[in-house]
Amino acid sequence: MYFDLYSMKLKIYQVDAFTEKVFGGNPAAVCPLDEWLSDELMQHIAMENNLAETAFYVKENNQFLIRWFTPEVEVDLCGHATLATAHVLFNHENHQGNHIPFYSSRSGELTVEKNEDLLTLNFPADVFQEMEIPNSIDECFNSRPIEAFKGKTDFMFVFKNESEILDMIPDFSAINALGGRGVIITAPGNEVDFVSRFFAPQSGITEDPVTGSAHTTLTPYWAEKLGKDRLTAIQLSARKGYLQCKLLGERVEISGNAVTYMKGEIEI
Repeated sequence: MYFDLYSMKLKIYQVDAFTEKVFGGNPAAVCPLDEWLSDELMQHIAMENNLAETAFYVKENNQFLIRWFTPEVEVDLCGHATLATAHVLFNHENHQGNHIPFYSSRSGELTVEKNEDLLTLNFPADVFQEMEIPNSIDECFNSRPIEAFKGKTDFMFVFKNESEILDMIPDFSAINALGGRGVIITAPGNEVDFVSRFFAPQSGITEDPVTGSAHTTLTPYWAEKLGKDRLTAIQLSARKGYLQCKLLGERVEISGNAVTYMKGEIEI
């Protein structure tokens, strides 16, 4: 059931995900709902929040239905906003136990497990194929990748080392022209197994601070490359994000911390 009211109040939380301190990681808004709002209204709320993602959820029987919106579009999967939603349920919405079953009509069954302060997402692993490095890549970045892949929604370009990722200067108009949801760039890390950054001007986000869903592509790639199924990662945005990843066949576990920045109320 969908409804719009012209006068209502909604709870809203803002949570920094994949960090142990506020002003780090990736901020996401979380809106608990009793029933779905219209798509248009949820998109307006996400636009007004002006964060990379706003998550909305509705409890149905013993499961939590979840959807994610950027300021411009609804997306198929969002890791950091799911982590933020789990944090809200565990810490502010009186969810009992250490397990949360989510369901997305776009991505299927998703779960989050709580182990003390660490939250672990269980997501489907991405399916990706190697591709030729596009000629336009030189317009997108100031370094040239050594490998290129196309996943379900994103492109992934692999570079030689962490310094290239840190020093990368993206051209957002050129990246936008590539299509897809966004672009992952990655390389071996100096102190962790791999590092990355994520750009999605195609979805209204120039650089995403920490992208959980990108690690459904990164984890199987680096697990095969490094010959190990447990990996550590840093997303090298200005805010930085710290992740622990594990490959489980066709699923991926992505773990991190989250902290509450704000609790409030939307008046519409």
